[in-house]
Amino acid sequence: MKPARPKRRNEDRRSPRKHSAPGEKPQRQPATSARPAPPRRSGALPDERLPVILEVLPNDDYALLDSGGGQKLEQYGPYRIVRPEGQAIWRPALGPAEWNRADAIFTGDTDEEGMGRWRFPREPLGETWPMRHDGIDYLGRFTSFRHVGVFPEQATHWSHMETLVREARRPVKVLNLFGYTGLASLVAARAGAEVTHVDASKKAIGWARENQEMAGLGDKPIRWICEDAVKFAEREARRGNAYDIVLFDPPAYGRGPKGEVWQLFEDLPYLADLCRSILTPRPLAVVLTAYSIRASFFAIHALMRDTFAGDGGRVESGELIIREKSAGRALSTSLFSRWVAS
Repeated sequence: MKPARPKRRNEDRRSPRKHSAPGEKPQRQPATSARPAPPRRSGALPDERLPVILEVLPNDDYALLDSGGGQKLEQYGPYRIVRPEGQAIWRPALGPAEWNRADAIFTGDTDEEGMGRWRFPREPLGETWPMRHDGIDYLGRFTSFRHVGVFPEQATHWSHMETLVREARRPVKVLNLFGYTGLASLVAARAGAEVTHVDASKKAIGWARENQEMAGLGDKPIRWICEDAVKFAEREARRGNAYDIVLFDPPAYGRGPKGEVWQLFEDLPYLADLCRSILTPRPLAVVLTAYSIRASFFAIHALMRDTFAGDGGRVESGELIIREKSAGRALSTSLFSRWVAS
């Protein structure tokens, strides 16, 4: 699914992620009937752990240097970058001298595609630059929709998944729905998993393939699928294909490559149930991350517990945060809920 650009300029969440033509005008959200809600399952609910706060600390690859006044100052590899951040309602801890050292500033003041919405105060920069996560090389990228090709707050999910894959000591199949530029897929493949990466955008799939080559993981078993995530999962269920780990990170609103409409609150119960239906008999985990929604993590926590009723295991839910370097404040980026098998 490709999400439309949100109306609120300072809301830096996954919903602005463009999956085809960056810079296109917001699309009217048509009235559509939601996918059928699955019946409530019988059986004991999984154990629960909440709230769980998963945080990313400043490191050599990425750091949230400072935030405040509706903006955030980040270090991505060699570059300092300033982007809008609606949740930073406090005041910056660092002075103007530090903020003025930024290499790139997202302005959003034009409808141009590509890099046209960025300003480079020090020297002109190219569209991409080399980055690294935990020893995996990839490309950072200036996009017209504010993002830079990676969501560093997801690193805690990636390390958790990598541990599950390595400790399984057996072949593991991972399905990454709404996979974007593929960092999660590369982490899973490096750990030894067979990975299926699905995204509705040809452009995002192309970026992910570039990252695979950049990382030197071209020989790893990753299938790159450009398709609507729900349709792909439905087809896998019909074919009897199954996975040990499913990651899904759906937008609040989106469209698939053939006009398929996605509305998170209406369609998420159906997709969560669908993800459960394509698990192997010995599954490891299902991980849901939700951006740009007006809800508490309690909502998706209850959904995931209902979805996995009778399956045992544990549902852990809370927020993904990034810990600021300057004053130690926590910047919340998204909600999550994950089911982990016993």
